[in-house]
Amino acid sequence: MVCNMDFDIYRKQDIEEKLKKAKLPLITLMVTGVTGAGKSTTLNAIFHRKVTEIGSGVNPETLRLSEYRLNDVVRVWDTPGLGDGVINDQRHKKKIVYLLNSKYSDKGHTYGLVDMVLVLIEGSNRDMGTTYTLLNEVIAPNIQGKRILVAINQADVAMKGRHWNNQTKLPDATLIAFLEEQASSIQRRVKEATGIIIPKPVYYSAEYGYNLKVLFDFIVDHIPDKRRRMNRLP
Repeated sequence: MVCNMDFDIYRKQDIEEKLKKAKLPLITLMVTGVTGAGKSTTLNAIFHRKVTEIGSGVNPETLRLSEYRLNDVVRVWDTPGLGDGVINDQRHKKKIVYLLNSKYSDKGHTYGLVDMVLVLIEGSNRDMGTTYTLLNEVIAPNIQGKRILVAINQADVAMKGRHWNNQTKLPDATLIAFLEEQASSIQRRVKEATGIIIPKPVYYSAEYGYNLKVLFDFIVDHIPDKRRRMNRLP
């Protein structure tokens, strides 16, 4: 499914109803992943405008925490990608942990600023070790597992470009079957490596707009039903 939707209005009523139930003024999503997973490309595709500089090669552009508003009910934080060298990765981890532990107070209770985390994985699965490190050492200790989502970007290169139709910008049946198995495999491997039980990842291509609606639905469907209390387990 190639998508050209206005995500600032798509399912907004659904989001507002979920937020009312959770007593949240808006949903705050943190997007993270390894360098090259396509965080910036994904945000640019969803926002329908250039909201972040897109990194290339080994010099990632996202070196700080950046906040973006899709509309008045969806806030997104973009984070530096891991896999940028030992020293830089340590700095990036500290920034992510800082954001995950940022708080606000309301009526005598303390809540976490971040409601959900979306971890992006490259379609080629090039750097899964760093992804597991990110999940196990940085994310899981600082937010509940049920608030963590994983998605596979770059579906177009999952089989090194094979079985991707460059005219229609869609995968054929062989590639879809491969991506489905890849999603199930990642779900199992994340549990084995980190102990986190995640929903089955969705796959998409931000560059070509493939399955972006599926990605957005995935996020909306997993909006938590209550705020994240911070004066106990995060």
